[in-house]
Amino acid sequence: MILETVSAVVLGVVLSWAALRSLPGRLPARRTVFGTGALGGLFGASLMHSVLGGDHEAAVIVGAVLIAAVTVSLLIRPRSRRLRRSAAA
Repeated sequence: MILETVSAVVLGVVLSWAALRSLPGRLPARRTVFGTGALGGLFGASLMHSVLGGDHEAAVIVGAVLIAAVTVSLLIRPRSRRLRRSAAA
């Protein structure tokens, strides 16, 4: 259980780092993204461990990474768009 938890947190941080590298302008502060990835991985490991049981370590880690990816993706801001005024206004 400890190894699952540590590996899920580490993979959540690695996922956050990859998101920050690929989408630097569309994410909030680095600290927020890293915290969200780590906590998403921790929550995912806890949830998957309770759903699947202790016999499926690899599936718990995969599920934890997927949940961490979902939580980090919720932080992505939309691209900035200029507001256009209509011709009637």
